[in-house]
Amino acid sequence: MQYRTLGRTGVEVSTLCLGTMMFGAWGNPDEAACHRMVHAALDAGVNFVDTADVYAFGESEEILGRALAGRRDSVVLATKGHNAMPGDPLDRNRRGNSRVWITRAVEASLRRLGTDHLDLYQIHRPDPSTDIDETLGVLSDLVRQGKIRAIGTSSFPAEQLVEAQWVAQDRHRERFATEQLSYSVLARHGEAAVLPTALRHRLGVLVWSPLNGGWLTGKYRAGQQPAPDSRALREKDHFDFAETSMRDRKLALVEQLAAIADGAGLSLIHLALGFVLNHPAVTSAIMGPRTEEQLLGQLAAGDVTLSPDVLDAIDQVIAPGTVINPADIGYEPPALTDASQRRR
Repeated sequence: MQYRTLGRTGVEVSTLCLGTMMFGAWGNPDEAACHRMVHAALDAGVNFVDTADVYAFGESEEILGRALAGRRDSVVLATKGHNAMPGDPLDRNRRGNSRVWITRAVEASLRRLGTDHLDLYQIHRPDPSTDIDETLGVLSDLVRQGKIRAIGTSSFPAEQLVEAQWVAQDRHRERFATEQLSYSVLARHGEAAVLPTALRHRLGVLVWSPLNGGWLTGKYRAGQQPAPDSRALREKDHFDFAETSMRDRKLALVEQLAAIADGAGLSLIHLALGFVLNHPAVTSAIMGPRTEEQLLGQLAAGDVTLSPDVLDAIDQVIAPGTVINPADIGYEPPALTDASQRRR
């Protein structure tokens, strides 16, 4: 396992991070199996684990907390908050990036994870209705209280990352130390602005969906029917299988990428993970296994180094900055989704 320093924090983390979105009802409801995945990852040298309150609406955090019993101190534990959580339907403040909600969300995550502090707390998405100074203010207070060690963002556009850095400096707030973004061979949008911005501001970068939700695992190939339990069939609408043209385009690209991987003597998984880890801004790629078999298939990728000719071949298939499906970015600003923001 390789290790890199997480931005300005001075904390060393493994280049592969265990993501736990599949723990619980959203993926694998077998808690014992989830515990085995955690221990297999830690035994392989992974010291970085990422979750979120919204994953299975708290269940993922609870499973992870129990799995880490006795090993918590050796783990850099990251979670996220922002999304709506179950509760009183009349409570309109169980979401977002306000002081009210972030305070409650952090306390709830601490309880579910069975810990007294979070090594990294990330704001899961931007919240246009909340001033960034409000969010940085409550996060700064939580850092001073010892409940959070470092703060970060997820799927923030480059301009909002820069604004947050300026606000923190101008108003003496804690600065965001990390950004977690969607990045893969099939979703290279981050190369245009977010990743260069992270380099300039010395932000640690976590990559979510480096396998593009499963497309880059090698199990989805042209002319082959997906396995009955595959995500492609379980979640067609979220996996580009429902829309024929997108499905066919991705399948065609996967064939070309698989040929590059074969020529390099690599699996498609290792090619995909090696690609994102090659970017100078990237600190760690998040693995999101549903089974122990999937986890073991990814763990060895931490040692993969892609040669310049392999990277050039990938660029020829999918040009730098290209995103095949814009939905893979993970965040669409209100300026595009809300017509009232474009009309007088």
